[in-house]
Amino acid sequence: MVAVAATSLGGLTVATAAPSDTTGLNFLAPFYIEADLTGDDAVDEVDIAKIMAALGSTSADPAWSGVSAADFDGNETITLTDVAQLSQRALYDDGPFSAVEASTIDAQKAMNAGVISAVSLTKMYLDRIAAYDDQGEKLNSIISVNEHALEIAAQLDAERAAGGPRSMLHGIPVIAKDNYNTVDMPTTAGCTCLKNNQTDADSQMVEQMRADGAVILAKANLDEFAFNLSTDSSLGGPTMSPYVRNQNAGGSSGGTGASIAANLGIIGLGTDTGGSIRVPSSFNQLVGVRPTVGLASRDGIIPLALSQDTGGPMTRTVADAAIALDSVVGFDPEDAITAESTGNIPGTYTSSLDDSSLEGARIGYVPSIVGTNPAVLRLFNQAKADLEAQGATVVEMVIPNLSTVQNYSSGSTNEFKHDVNEYLAKFVTDPDVPYETLAEIIAANDYEYPSRTSTYNARERVTEEQYQAWITQHNAEIANGESILTGAMDSYNVSAMIYPTTTGQYNAGANNRLSPYGGMPAVTVPMGMSSTAIDGSTIDGAPSNIEFLGRSYAEPTLLGFAYDYEQATKHRTSPVLFPELVG
Repeated sequence: MVAVAATSLGGLTVATAAPSDTTGLNFLAPFYIEADLTGDDAVDEVDIAKIMAALGSTSADPAWSGVSAADFDGNETITLTDVAQLSQRALYDDGPFSAVEASTIDAQKAMNAGVISAVSLTKMYLDRIAAYDDQGEKLNSIISVNEHALEIAAQLDAERAAGGPRSMLHGIPVIAKDNYNTVDMPTTAGCTCLKNNQTDADSQMVEQMRADGAVILAKANLDEFAFNLSTDSSLGGPTMSPYVRNQNAGGSSGGTGASIAANLGIIGLGTDTGGSIRVPSSFNQLVGVRPTVGLASRDGIIPLALSQDTGGPMTRTVADAAIALDSVVGFDPEDAITAESTGNIPGTYTSSLDDSSLEGARIGYVPSIVGTNPAVLRLFNQAKADLEAQGATVVEMVIPNLSTVQNYSSGSTNEFKHDVNEYLAKFVTDPDVPYETLAEIIAANDYEYPSRTSTYNARERVTEEQYQAWITQHNAEIANGESILTGAMDSYNVSAMIYPTTTGQYNAGANNRLSPYGGMPAVTVPMGMSSTAIDGSTIDGAPSNIEFLGRSYAEPTLLGFAYDYEQATKHRTSPVLFPELVG
């Protein structure tokens, strides 16, 4: 094996190989060596050192010809962006590629080196879905698989060979919650009533990921119409935890959570109205990002309550979450609230990924919302100590009216009828879906679960007048919630608040309400697992997450804190019942 050095690029550590005999190595696509700066037909640590020494050089400098091949953005200046792009082409020396716990960066390095292709990568995850989702341990996380995935991957391979990758998502398999419209798979919300809902356009977030070269591999199960913080649907059935098999995977994005945790794809997309990204991320040892409402378009996503709805990534690493977030954000005229994101989006969220982000930071917590579960208490106390070890000051806060925010009602009852009827009118054009309103779905009894009848009926009874009165009141409540939370953060001079995402084991609790009812972003990251030997009468091996809550559009700050904590603790583990496939 070739010795590997580590080069730090803006907080990201990129593995680069030392010079060696490259005989027999499967790399050398033209893209891979076109940025060779030293004439040895390889991109390695010598090239990295040369471009690092040339940082800031311009086309006016005498030595420009020696580094101009690495001016990837064509601005006639060597920048950190150029260094990062060159490092992606460094000689691959990671050994055989494994689909288990592979990150976007791992996959890109392997594809750039020719060790794998988008086709072989896609096939690895299709094979894992076939092996683990419907048989064996039967994870039951996937509703449909993209029958065109390998064809799409082959097109992306040809494009890479001709001109290089479009972005860090080029060829990366993505699993989307089945409330995101997709042109190549039905969009069902888990309901038999929409089993034939083939839309003729992607949701905006999916469209943007495809434009960046992602392979939309499959659609994940969810709680029917995203109603609950567990996952069970008339079309997909229940999705159980890949870690503790007799426990639910959480919801409503539990199919995304379980599938990404069990390595059936690399990046997942979920939606969050009141906790539906963060709760299943906590139950499945994932990083979950609930963005500020308005950062990414909801157009083409089956809604639950648009006052609170937002889509975001669910991934195994913070870096993957940042890469995915880069792809999906931005203004969309079809979702007016995204106009508020203008001026609030950085060039890239990956620039925030620095393992010293916590140094000097002030972070607050409220003891009264930590809960009493012994395992969660132990893990949260250790997390506070870990944050302090990374240089943060952890501040105890008292917020007298915090319960006001937690006790607001969700819009999922009063807004659903109005919002879903608008979706049905705009997007459902397939003649095999004969429903134009929620009332028609209820009348046809086309959802199979009798226990859901009262849930549907309660939402159908909401009149337009009641909806209008509700939405005015609820928007005012969210504004008040933001005022309470940001006021407390200002008073204590903290950049973020922390708390356990879920205060019990496979029990959501109420902390998930702070982000939606305060209109603020949150990032959740694994903080460990329970142990009956340590914690006593608890569920053994149950994951728990710590959540970082920040001011509106403070996603860069939150991702930086989460990345630093993740790199210092490395709590995520792969579920042992879903290992690498053999043969």
